[in-house]
Amino acid sequence: MASLPNPLPALADLELGLPSGTLLGTTLWLADAPAHPGDWTTYQQAPRTVGLLPVLVDVGAGHGGPGEWELEPEEMSYPGDHDPEEVLADFWDTYQDDDWPGLAEPIASDGSPDAVATDVVSSLLNGGGPLKDPRPALVPARRSADIPAVIGWMGPANHEGDVARLSAVLRSWEDRFGARVVALGFDQLIVSVAAPPTTLDEALAVAAEHFAFCPDNIWQGAGTLQTYAERQLLNQPAWHFWWD
Repeated sequence: MASLPNPLPALADLELGLPSGTLLGTTLWLADAPAHPGDWTTYQQAPRTVGLLPVLVDVGAGHGGPGEWELEPEEMSYPGDHDPEEVLADFWDTYQDDDWPGLAEPIASDGSPDAVATDVVSSLLNGGGPLKDPRPALVPARRSADIPAVIGWMGPANHEGDVARLSAVLRSWEDRFGARVVALGFDQLIVSVAAPPTTLDEALAVAAEHFAFCPDNIWQGAGTLQTYAERQLLNQPAWHFWWD
């Protein structure tokens, strides 16, 4: 995968005021201590000036930390080489007999995506989500959508082996809904959403994309797109995906 110059190997010399951590491979730095509310702002600011973006990494859901996961950054393509609608349409055609309905329309928002990300992370770190032992991490990525591809995350391997294709969709969600990747687990992904759907029609259009992106959310969760749209998408500032 194409990438920016990587500051991680020289992180100790950058004097960013970070706590102790471990470099895993060349594309992921993981703090040694658990994350705490308020940490996110620190990780958003100084590291970004050198090309690093923050993400929470859950090491406590029974699969160990990313040092025990199968990370394959060298096997991933570049998200910008994929058309997000083509990616979603391919998945849709694999699992559905109906015609692909197309991408949902962008939704306007006055909220700051980074501010919403901070609020979502604070909620997650205060026990408001599925994370068991979240640790702050830094990734050399241009945009948060690229984080899974940069580290070679294999959480959706049963659905898609080249996670850069999913990062292409995440890029589109960044552009249309102010989404930010805020957390990764062994097989789960959480994004904050600054402009979530506010009507049922909008939610149903986004639900179709979510089904293509992560069918298990519906098959092993809500059961139908209607229920998923009503319960998981309407006015929700975070989207949670997991792959069986």
